[in-house]
Amino acid sequence: MKNIIKYLIPVIAVFIFSTGANAQISVGLSINIAPPVIPAYAQPECPVDGYIWTPGYWAYGPGGYYWVPGAWVMPPQPGYLWTPGYWAFTGSIYRWYPGYWGSHVGYYGGINYGYGYFGDGFVGGMWQGRNFRYNTAVMNVNRAVIHNTYINKTVIVNNRGSRASFNGRGGITRQPTAAERRYTNERHIGATSEQTHYQNSAKSNRSQYFSSNHGTPQRAAVAHSNVANRASAQRPNAVQHTQVHHTTPVNNRVARPNVTHTNATHAPARRAPVNHAAANHAQATHPAANQRSVQRPANTSVNTGNVKREAHPQRAEKRR
Repeated sequence: MKNIIKYLIPVIAVFIFSTGANAQISVGLSINIAPPVIPAYAQPECPVDGYIWTPGYWAYGPGGYYWVPGAWVMPPQPGYLWTPGYWAFTGSIYRWYPGYWGSHVGYYGGINYGYGYFGDGFVGGMWQGRNFRYNTAVMNVNRAVIHNTYINKTVIVNNRGSRASFNGRGGITRQPTAAERRYTNERHIGATSEQTHYQNSAKSNRSQYFSSNHGTPQRAAVAHSNVANRASAQRPNAVQHTQVHHTTPVNNRVARPNVTHTNATHAPARRAPVNHAAANHAQATHPAANQRSVQRPANTSVNTGNVKREAHPQRAEKRR
């Protein structure tokens, strides 16, 4: 009987997980197989001012554990921070506690996810009013593009040892503080649609499963956001981008051709003998009477959040 229950637990877990993100948030996930260790990976550069880093984690699906990549995402509202989800070993099962957005970073099992999430709180940045400031001592931010930065090297944690991805016996044994218990009762918002998209994408990608990558996922982190248009649209005077590059944002050149047409009206003339040599010479040195004159388009430089238009004098060809 015990063996039957043992093999039924993963099946029940898969059913709960497959019912959707809302079910996962309210019910959680419990299985009897320990999650793999947190892989080491490089954090991509922050693509847009105001985005917050959400670390990668091991989720569980029909094919076993799969890695959901870390990603820069837009918070649901200014002032909110991300508390990562975590696995906890209690009794004889591993239970998943989903992450959430809130005014404070709560308890996430003491898991060292890296990049500001070293097991207690978050030291990768802070909110000042409606602006988020990045601690470049632990965050990969291009300061030439994003200027809301500071440096605090005292929070750097080197070689914390365990890369265990669960709390409990055999993993991390840290318990929540009194403040973290209070944060648990605050108003929270679950994962955004953007985060759910990354999770569903990883779930459908066989290379993200531990059974295929053996702990080294092919896509450990997402280098850009798939919903940068929504983020830009919510910022005043922002430019909507159709593409965000995987590394440092660059200026996109938008060419808008300004084409003018000239039509010449000719009076009827008497037909004269054609001098082929003169005609060839005229064709080589003079433009045709009804030739179209196309002006060079004015370049428009698009920067992150700002548009600068440099107007160039338009030059039209003159007929001789």
